Amino acid sequence: MTTAEPLLHAQDLHKSFGPTPALAGASLTVAAGELVAVMGPSGSGKSTLLHCLAGITRPDQGAITYQGRSLTTSTDSELSALRRTHFGFLFQFGQLVPELSCLENVALPLRLNGTRRKAAEARAAEWLERLEVADTAAKRPGEISGGQGQRVGAARALITGPRAVFADEPTGALDSLNGERVMKLLTRAARESGAAVVLVTHDVRVAAYADREIVVRDGRTRDLATTR
Repeated sequence: MTTAEPLLHAQDLHKSFGPTPALAGASLTVAAGELVAVMGPSGSGKSTLLHCLAGITRPDQGAITYQGRSLTTSTDSELSALRRTHFGFLFQFGQLVPELSCLENVALPLRLNGTRRKAAEARAAEWLERLEVADTAAKRPGEISGGQGQRVGAARALITGPRAVFADEPTGALDSLNGERVMKLLTRAARESGAAVVLVTHDVRVAAYADREIVVRDGRTRDLATTR
């Protein structure tokens, strides 16, 4: 899937942590609404690539653009604002706030952007229903299963209407049945909302949900050009 102006474009990214290179010329283009799976062995640089694309980590060299706007030259405050409003995040262990209820966790991105509590929690309840975890609303993260927690995390990632969702091993801590359910609901909700998804995984069953697969090896990328 290609467009004249990609949503995200990374060109020739290099990133090292001390003497250890994580990226050594990685490139990637993501179209609006596309689901891209980033695969590779442990230590290949796939999570570093994801963090660079999301504006969490700055590359040492190379260029990243989002909707034609340079992320590599943006200030920290500009990147922070972008992550709050245009990007959504889902990680392996959900990273839900343990002191908050699941409803409050999902509403949190809206609250941080200034939405009033009642309106934010009403939208959060809608997203919990959409991800089939409405019954967790009053519970805290420690009171629900891992699969439920990842669906709550997916609701939180999507509630702001992001243009891009970055998911780092979202099913890595789940059994196959719960992993399948999370992926089905995440991909369906993302496609319905028009969000692109960049998904880091080592699981070929998870990658099968993607429109395209990118393999990262030794800090470099290879597009498998897989279309489903």
